[in-house]
Formats: sequence, structure tokens, C-alpha cells
Amino acid sequence: MTEILFSGAAREVTGSCHVVHVNGRTVLLDCGLHQGRRADVHRKNRTLPVDVHHIDAVVLSHAHIDHAGRLPLLVRAGYRGPIFATKATVDLCEIMLADSAHIQMKDAEYLSRRRQEHLAPLYDNDDVERTMSLMRGVRYDRPVDVSPGAVATFVDAGHILGSASIVLDCTEHGATRRLVFSGDIGRSGLPIIRDPSPPAGAHTVLMESTYGNRDHTSVLGAKDDLARVVKETAARGGKVLIPAFAVGRTQELVYDLHQLVDAGVIPRLPIIIDSPLASRATTVFAAHREVFDESEPMVRSHRDSSEGLFAFPLLRFTESIEESKALNHQGGPMVIIAASGMAESGRILHHLLNGISDARNTVLVVGFMAEHTLGRRIVERQSVVRVFGDEIPLKAQVAVIGGYSAHADRSELRSWIDAVRAQSPALGDVWLVHGETVSQEAFSETLRSDGYRVHCPEPGARAVV
Repeated sequence: MTEILFSGAAREVTGSCHVVHVNGRTVLLDCGLHQGRRADVHRKNRTLPVDVHHIDAVVLSHAHIDHAGRLPLLVRAGYRGPIFATKATVDLCEIMLADSAHIQMKDAEYLSRRRQEHLAPLYDNDDVERTMSLMRGVRYDRPVDVSPGAVATFVDAGHILGSASIVLDCTEHGATRRLVFSGDIGRSGLPIIRDPSPPAGAHTVLMESTYGNRDHTSVLGAKDDLARVVKETAARGGKVLIPAFAVGRTQELVYDLHQLVDAGVIPRLPIIIDSPLASRATTVFAAHREVFDESEPMVRSHRDSSEGLFAFPLLRFTESIEESKALNHQGGPMVIIAASGMAESGRILHHLLNGISDARNTVLVVGFMAEHTLGRRIVERQSVVRVFGDEIPLKAQVAVIGGYSAHADRSELRSWIDAVRAQSPALGDVWLVHGETVSQEAFSETLRSDGYRVHCPEPGARAVV
């Protein structure tokens, strides 16, 4: 029988990693970084789920760091097997893991100075280069042998560019069982990328549950809310500060801002992407038109130049630190989009340090903020928040637009699993992962009431499927 060890993103939304033992071999589904309290994540990130010399293959759902961010650590520890992912995910990993290595090295340098002892980074650029040499780019809907007894098929998850749900056909003693790992499920109607495609024939499902207890604003409503926030903040002469993932969220915002500017719905004001990673990611997006949603009018209108989707006169991409710092001395109105998405690192911290005490400004939250992150404390509208060790009064407006989440909401998650069940007459257990306890409990009750056999595994739990 196939066994699953739930190592990461169990009762939490970061550190995605599930260990599958099949036919005497070991396959990892994702190997992501944990995010949150520094002391907790330091220990979690340095603890690998299994001896790397016993791992035969890694199958990666997508490039977000909470799913891919520990791959270089795996390689640093001696892993030399293949890492399977879609071609777009491979290209995104090249830039995202390099950026993560830079952060790891800077953090280690800072902590070494502070503690006056040498601390090694989690991994470095050499580890990233070795990781990339192990990557194997595959196409959607094409089965690939990942290890003896395990065949993976990547199905579009509609979450970010290149994201996939993984269909893992596990064969032992002549019998095949189909394990479906949802990865992060996207939303129908998101701009640029295609809608999720629920897999068929599942016996067991590992399913994300990030928003299992709530529904989002509609995708179209999100653009209306974005326009409102920009107009209101501009009228105050303020800045709209947006912590956003460099991959996916930033490109969606640029796409919508482009449309709003062209339609004259928002004032003509500077729109700054203050993230070298987002700049490079946008180039990767433009290079992978094969996964774009051709039903989108703006996608069709830029058939001859995908770069044109992400370029217009008011938009500027910064590169240097000097350019970034200069933005803090410029008055509004303007829009600044900067990583990281949960406001735990990156250039957005400098803009928050300088901007959240100004009541004219707005911090616009467009994605999920995990527990114990600065982003969550801002969403909670705590009166004082700590940025770079300084206590800063939060006087800026805080706006939350759930419609920009790349994660399916409660209704969309339900539609996805219902579609899987409709195509899977032998469906058995559903294991909820990638969700906080409150969300999982609510969603599991919803599913159980409709006849699903649902489990919410704790970290370290094992299941035979």
C-alpha cells in the first residue's frame, strides 16, 4: 500500500511538503519554506522530512516559495535526483530560488553580526544552481515516470503561471491507486492564466483548504474595489502600498491597472513595481504565452506582443536600491507594488516603515496573510506594528480585497472537489492540507455533511491509501 507522511502545510499554510512511499521508493510532493515566527520557522526550515539519500524524486506543484523554497536545502544536504515541474514553473524557480538564496544569505549575515558568531545561510547561490540542474520541465497532461511504480501527470491548477495539480498513479503488486494532490487551486475567471482543471479517476485526494471558511469578492468585483481604493487614496494625496507576491499577484494587478488607466477609470498616476524579482517574473510570464487564457480580450489583443500586456506609459519597474529608496521621498499620489506578499521581507518593508504612519496612505492587502506575519498584524489593524525592530503607529488606511487571491475560496474549493468526485467513482478519503485549523474545520464539516470522508492531518501524521 502507498503511505503518505504529512510533513509540511499540515494545519498551516506554509512549508508545503508531503512524502509519498510507493513500491519501496520515496517521492516528495513539494518542498517549501515555512514562513512566520523567526524562531519557529528557523527550526522547521532546517529540518528535512526524510533522509535525502532515500528520496527518489521530487514532484513540484508550482514555484511559490512556500512550495519550492527548500529545494536548494535538499540539494545542499546531498539530494541528486530529478525534480519534475512544468516548464513555466522551472523558469520561475530559476529566478525565485535565486532571490530566496539572496535573502537567506543576507539574513545569515545580519544574524551573524548581531550574535557575533558565524551562522551559515539555509542555502546559497551554488545550491540554487545545482538545484536547477536537476529540474525536469514537463508539459501539462503528459504522463511521466517519476520513479518505479509512480507516474505523474500535471494538470492545470489555475493558481499561478505553470501551477499544477498532480495526478500520481501509484502501482504496487500489479494494482494501481490514483493519488491526486491539488496543489494550490486557483480561481475561475482570473486574468491571464487558464481556469483550474479538476482531475478525474481519484482514489485519494490531498486538497488545499486555505480559504475553506470564507468566500471572496468576485474577480470582477476585485477590479472595481482596486479602482475605488486608488481613487480615494489619490484624492487624499497618498500612496497605495501593496505587498504582493512577485509572481502572479503582481502581474494580475498590472494587468488590471493597465485596463483601468486605458478606460480612464483611475487618475493617471505613477505605478511603480519596486521588485527586481517581479520584473524578472514578468519577463517569464511574457515568454509563456502557451499557458495564457486566450478567452481574455486583452490577451487576444496582444497576440503579437505578450510584453505589451505588462507595459504602459505610467508603469515603471525599479531595479536599484537607490531607486527604491528615492520613492520614500516622493510625495503621492502613486501606487507602489513590492514583495514580499506577506510583508515578511523585501522592499515592501521599507515602504511600510516610511508610510504606515501617514493617514493619507493606504496599505492594500490583496492576498492571504499567514499567522504571525507582519501582513496579518496589518490586516488585524493593530495600532502599533513592528517593522525592522521599530514600533510604528499604524495610521494609514487598511483595505483588503479578497477577490485578488489566487486561491479558490470556499465555494470554488467545493466546486473543484465536487467535479473530482463526479469523475471518480472510487473516490475514498480526502485529506485537507494547506489550511489553518479554523478554515479546515469549517470546510471539513461542509464536506462531511455531503458524504465525503474527510481528514485534517496533524504535522507528522501518516496515512495508508
